[in-house]
Amino acid sequence: MDTLLNIVVVEDHDALHEVTVEALRSLGHQVVGADCAEALTDMGAMQIDLMVVDLNLPGEDGLSLTRRIRKSQPDIGIIMVTARGQAAERMEGYESGADIYLTKPTSVEELGAAIRALSRRIKRAPQRAPALKLDLNKLSLSGESGEVGLSLHEATLLAAFVRAPGHRLESWQLIELLGKTETGYSKASLEVQIVRLRKKLVQAGAAVRPIKAIRQLGYQLCVEIRVR
Repeated sequence: MDTLLNIVVVEDHDALHEVTVEALRSLGHQVVGADCAEALTDMGAMQIDLMVVDLNLPGEDGLSLTRRIRKSQPDIGIIMVTARGQAAERMEGYESGADIYLTKPTSVEELGAAIRALSRRIKRAPQRAPALKLDLNKLSLSGESGEVGLSLHEATLLAAFVRAPGHRLESWQLIELLGKTETGYSKASLEVQIVRLRKKLVQAGAAVRPIKAIRQLGYQLCVEIRVR
């Protein structure tokens, strides 16, 4: 029996995007689509097993996206699907972190076979149970020490940390998530928010200092959280 996966298709060609998403859904997978790398920031609640990535994307291209995803999520499966078929282009794709490189036009059967091949590795990859669970519907954080209520801003910040590369966010990003601007909101006020969030993480069962400050950059989440 095939392993069913959570898959993200990153493709900016509308017709191809729709066909690929529907074809993979017909195989039983949970599939969502994105038309650019930036759209992935809206998928914090989804645990991604595999990504199908086009290279010619608006904004951040597929090679850059793959390098970033591979660095932050080393166990994820990545399939590149692109019209670039030269040997040097294939090598660049693999060096960027692709597991499989397919050239367009690619049939649904070939893509499905590539996904099945990768699913065996994904299934074998050891999965560490996250210490904490973030429930975005209940606005709560739970762990070994119990359940803690969160404000909407606190839940938003935690979800953003979880989906960010390396679980790092710059100060300006955090300020924007709070609905503020850098000119109207001080970093001291942001630190107060982070201190409160740290306390709630510890109350739920996280180790001391679950969020660390990164000098002249921002903050990094240092505990595992599963979003649901």
